[in-house]
Amino acid sequence: MLLVSVPETAHRKRRTINPMAQWNQLSTDAHSGLLAEVITYPGQGGDLVHAYFARPAGPGPHPSIVLVHHAPGWDELYREMAYRLANHGYTVLAPDLYCRVAHGAPDDIGAQVRAAGMMPDDTVVGDLAAAMRYLRSLPTSNGKVGIIGSCSGGRHAFLAACRTPGGFDAVADLWGGRVVASAEELTPKMPVAPLDYTGDLSAPLLGIFGNDDQNPSPSHVDALEAALKQHGKSYEFHRYDGAGHGFFYYDRTAYRQQQAMDGWSKVFAFFDQHLVGQR
Repeated sequence: MLLVSVPETAHRKRRTINPMAQWNQLSTDAHSGLLAEVITYPGQGGDLVHAYFARPAGPGPHPSIVLVHHAPGWDELYREMAYRLANHGYTVLAPDLYCRVAHGAPDDIGAQVRAAGMMPDDTVVGDLAAAMRYLRSLPTSNGKVGIIGSCSGGRHAFLAACRTPGGFDAVADLWGGRVVASAEELTPKMPVAPLDYTGDLSAPLLGIFGNDDQNPSPSHVDALEAALKQHGKSYEFHRYDGAGHGFFYYDRTAYRQQQAMDGWSKVFAFFDQHLVGQR
């Protein structure tokens, strides 16, 4: 049994978790097909940004999701995450937020960007807002676009949703670190803590967190939840015992199968609720 925090109450509830919810529920005789490729789209300032583009075959209309990679970079894990989302009926665009820096092995590029203090928030927000507009312009779009990211991508997803009023229809933050940041942690590239933009959030928020994580720590998650309540925002948080940072990452020792599968079921239920249907 896992410990899960739900926002509708001020306390934590214990309940039995079904990690197979919404998993393996396909019909074996149903036709399905996916298309996936690397494309470029016009990002911040008109710069061409590389992105992994995965979508269901057929005319749609389909809901869309911007998928934001983590600090280690635009790696194979995120292509597989894009495939998973597309296989559930979403058109997915996963931008390479580091493509202006260099191209090469994802680990090498990620290390280079981290050493330089990450990408400027203004550039990232511009690229993600442009990705939203690109998806919404597609003839296969149903008009609704969500955004999801993990680690720094969770921070960027929350930040982009706050700074693009009326843009995204739903946002999912998977253990986004430094949403809550002290004055000493701010930099010229990241000059404002995303928490300070909470009042501008115009989309419902899903938060997925591990109680063993320290970035964000449980106290940081509490602070974000308090700000959301203060501003009357629509949100739901799920917090998992026995899980730390990156517990969805099946290529790493941080992976926690039961918590990850339940977390994925929460992601799909959330996006199905807010993105399926016409805008």
